[in-house]
Amino acid sequence: MNVLIAGGTGFVGSALARHLMSRGHRVSLLSRRASPSAGSASAGSASAAGASAGAVPTFRWDPGRGEFDGAALEGVDGVVNLSGENLAGGRWTRERKKRLVESRVLATRFLVRRMGERKPPPRTLVSASAVGIYGNRGEELLTEESAPGSGFLAELCKAWEAGAYAARAAGTRVHVLRFGVVLGANGGALAKMLPIFKLGIGGPLGSGKQWMSWIALSDLVQGIELALTREDAGTPINVVAPTPVRNRDFARALGNVLRRPAVLPAPALALRLLLGEMADEALLSSACVAPLKLVSLGYRFAFEDLEGALRAALKG
Repeated sequence: MNVLIAGGTGFVGSALARHLMSRGHRVSLLSRRASPSAGSASAGSASAAGASAGAVPTFRWDPGRGEFDGAALEGVDGVVNLSGENLAGGRWTRERKKRLVESRVLATRFLVRRMGERKPPPRTLVSASAVGIYGNRGEELLTEESAPGSGFLAELCKAWEAGAYAARAAGTRVHVLRFGVVLGANGGALAKMLPIFKLGIGGPLGSGKQWMSWIALSDLVQGIELALTREDAGTPINVVAPTPVRNRDFARALGNVLRRPAVLPAPALALRLLLGEMADEALLSSACVAPLKLVSLGYRFAFEDLEGALRAALKG
């Protein structure tokens, strides 16, 4: 399968590209910087060996400026949309909220328009979303059938998903994947936590009672491949492990893996003073999410145990 990844140079995208090529798929990337090989390579012409040598064809796009190299879509069967600025990169100021919307919603709409201009368009679009769409739901067990919640993050995810579903108008099959907290040492939330926990000053956030829905990076990329290759996958799909944990248990597990104490809580008030709205919606919010679609499709998780997933992430 020829796959184009938007956001393919990031934490998840890089891992996905390696995984897909190891499985025999051909991969190319969309980036704001094109590679020298892009002009002479057809989309998806890279091999796993080429990836290690930095030879994955990378085509230029800049949604904000309306720039897109049309050659990127030549011969492409599936598109994976992972574009989006880091949600946990700092306080959600008005300007930062604008960038978060532009990097997800507007970028997705732009990509879908360009896909629709191809005749025929790519057969499949797999587009990222997040379990943040459910909002702060306390003890409620959330499935793909659960209604969206409220708040900036939930509204952002709803608009993000709607932008992806617009690709159906051109005949493209769309799968929206709602990611939990992705566990990998080289990026995402875990990379931000490690320095603090390694110093022995990590611990629960607020009360620590809030539910965290997580997914090992290796399971995430396999879930994306499943959505690309299975026509019966359905949508949306919660891409989370079947064993959500409370935040205090996550802190304890990470402390155990690092052999460091993890008992110093970060008070909710201090988090709100430091991070404002982002603290409530991204750190203190509770979402106990179940991966019913993945389970129904027969997916077998490599990591259902949190400590095992953390140990594997830190070894990698």
